[in-house]
Amino acid sequence: MAFEVTPLPYADDALAPAISAETLSYHHGKHHKAYIDKTNAAIKGSDHADKSLEEIIAAARGSDQGLFNNAAQSWNHGFYWHSLNGEGGSPTDELKSMIDDAFGSTDELIKNLQERGAGHFASGWVWLAEKGGKLSIEETHDGDTLADKDGVNPLLVIDLWEHAYYLDHQNARPAYLKAVTEGKLNWGFAAENLSRGSTWSYPS
Repeated sequence: MAFEVTPLPYADDALAPAISAETLSYHHGKHHKAYIDKTNAAIKGSDHADKSLEEIIAAARGSDQGLFNNAAQSWNHGFYWHSLNGEGGSPTDELKSMIDDAFGSTDELIKNLQERGAGHFASGWVWLAEKGGKLSIEETHDGDTLADKDGVNPLLVIDLWEHAYYLDHQNARPAYLKAVTEGKLNWGFAAENLSRGSTWSYPS
């Protein structure tokens, strides 16, 4: 199958000023599309042609770094678009209870996400995930992903690559993290991932 760029679940300007329409245009329309195009080119006519993106990621991990990088980055970006929204909101009761157990409060979780993201060296991703019925913050470097990690159910992710924020915040990653974690996290998506109990699937 050929994969497509996940449509944005909101208008281009819905995340402004945290993330501008210009940044989304480049990030979604160019960066994400490039990963998708390279993945499709690599699997065309191969044994991977009819696999899901998650199956491709798992098969390529450790054996085909080029395919893994592009497939994993395709998945991460699709998950990232859904991890944000322009409506604010707050965690559901079940999710809030788990956040309180793991971090003390939603404010403390947000503080931890900001600190872990700001302290992450170079490019990568910072995740809110569920493992064994408990929440944790996870980090992956460069193009790595949680899409195929056994026992880990990602709930939300924040992109730490510089192209995600440079047009809006220059090199001030902490400012970007503050902007997206304080009012732009899609708690409804996190709750859906939690209730599903299994890793989100990239649309096919």
